[in-house]
Amino acid sequence: MNHKNPIYLFISVFLLSFGYSQAQSKNSNPKNEFRAVWIATVANIDWPISNTDAVEKQKADFIAILDTYKKLNYNVVIVQIRSAGDAMYPTNLAPWSKYLTGKQGLAPYPFYDPLDWMITEAHDRGFEFHAWLNPYRATMDLNTTALSRDHDVIKHPEWMIKHGGKYYYNPALPEVQTHLINIVDEVVTKYDIDAIHFDDYFYPYRIKGEEFNDYASYRKYGKGMSVEDWRRDNVNVYLKNTYDAIKKLKPWVQFGISPFGVWRNKSVDPRGSDTQAGQTNYDDLYADPMAWMEGNYIDYILPQLYWSIEHKTASYAKLSKWWAENTNKNTALYIGNGTYKINNDSDKKWSNPNEIPNQIDLTRGYDNINGNAFFSAKWFVNKNYAVTQLLKDNQYQYPALPYVVPNSRQEVKDTPYVTNINNQSENTVITLSYPTQSKIRYVMVYGTTNKNLININDPSQIINKIAFKETKDSIAISIPKLYLEKHNNCALTFVDYFGNESQATLLKVNNQNLNTNENR
Repeated sequence: MNHKNPIYLFISVFLLSFGYSQAQSKNSNPKNEFRAVWIATVANIDWPISNTDAVEKQKADFIAILDTYKKLNYNVVIVQIRSAGDAMYPTNLAPWSKYLTGKQGLAPYPFYDPLDWMITEAHDRGFEFHAWLNPYRATMDLNTTALSRDHDVIKHPEWMIKHGGKYYYNPALPEVQTHLINIVDEVVTKYDIDAIHFDDYFYPYRIKGEEFNDYASYRKYGKGMSVEDWRRDNVNVYLKNTYDAIKKLKPWVQFGISPFGVWRNKSVDPRGSDTQAGQTNYDDLYADPMAWMEGNYIDYILPQLYWSIEHKTASYAKLSKWWAENTNKNTALYIGNGTYKINNDSDKKWSNPNEIPNQIDLTRGYDNINGNAFFSAKWFVNKNYAVTQLLKDNQYQYPALPYVVPNSRQEVKDTPYVTNINNQSENTVITLSYPTQSKIRYVMVYGTTNKNLININDPSQIINKIAFKETKDSIAISIPKLYLEKHNNCALTFVDYFGNESQATLLKVNNQNLNTNENR
């Protein structure tokens, strides 16, 4: 143990048991809230900024996104790793994405694994990493000469349906479903992700005068169902099998979906929302979020409500209320918000910098809406300062922890136990005994700047969220001395892979000689 310049007295004390209590009141700064941003790679929407960027620039630009949203107290990144039958990681199941290297099938040079690197960088900043895949979209155009010879359009043309100037995987084919599940299996097995995420692209959006030509498959597999019910069943079966595959491999990895914001209009179904959407999940995309929730094969639903609060045909206020009333208790509900419309839409409500803050306040009014996600990342990176300042001063003034994986609340039996302290010039390195009963993802650090007692349910007391670095018999965390020197009381907790938080170890700061783990 290093006693050089000791300034801390560490006393391990079990605080009152807490947890993510359902009774915790919804307030302007909740301790637990899902705060996510989509990072789109298709067409280089968010990252990489250009498909000809050098690797070092790619890395610097991704870190800039993370650092921007870390400062804004976000806690989840949803990163697109498969957009059109391609991959942002090395795999034999799909070619490298052209959005990464400029040419499909071409590996980055110098070589690196972008997915592994992005996950590490995200976790090091306290973010959950949700791996976003588009399962059914195979290409963005019909130019097959630009495709890698390893692309499925080339290798398996019998899997494809041409529609709307793109190729799509045929969701009806068992071999397609198997292939797409194998892709998910590989990602879950090889990478330390927190979730698999699908967006709203199931069967393609309708195009006037053009049919999705899957009728040969319908004749073969339709089993007496209407073509509409059969298509919805194809999606349902695929999603259930995807969920089962994920949970078999890593039960803490979530499966989340962000469908189009309207299930059905009330004009065609009394259970639908008071909207006049031109297309809907159920009737046009053959996607039935109600069935997914009833079947308990998704962990969270994140409908895309990319309209203003008072929009005439698809009101954010009306749709938030509808989803709150129609999401079952086994599925976490978050809301998707369209930050890409800020100062960029014919609806002038988006010129009001309070539109997004007001949307957050509105969703916080529902007990079962537990956060928001924002499309997309670039709109707050050196843009829309008026909105980001409002969020930083108000709705997102303090950090928050994401919620526990649905139906996975459990006691974290390990608690941080200090075995060594090393006071360095700028940082204090604290060594903790290795947790033996739980799989730990993060160490949380809390502190108060006056004589107030530590309250780990108070988000204003969160100092940092530190990624757990596994070793055989201990864990070392580094905390800037400045953080500790300005706090009278500090505390540490563990957060497991499901998002459960342990009881706390209290760290009292003074100028006495160092004593560790007293009164345990």
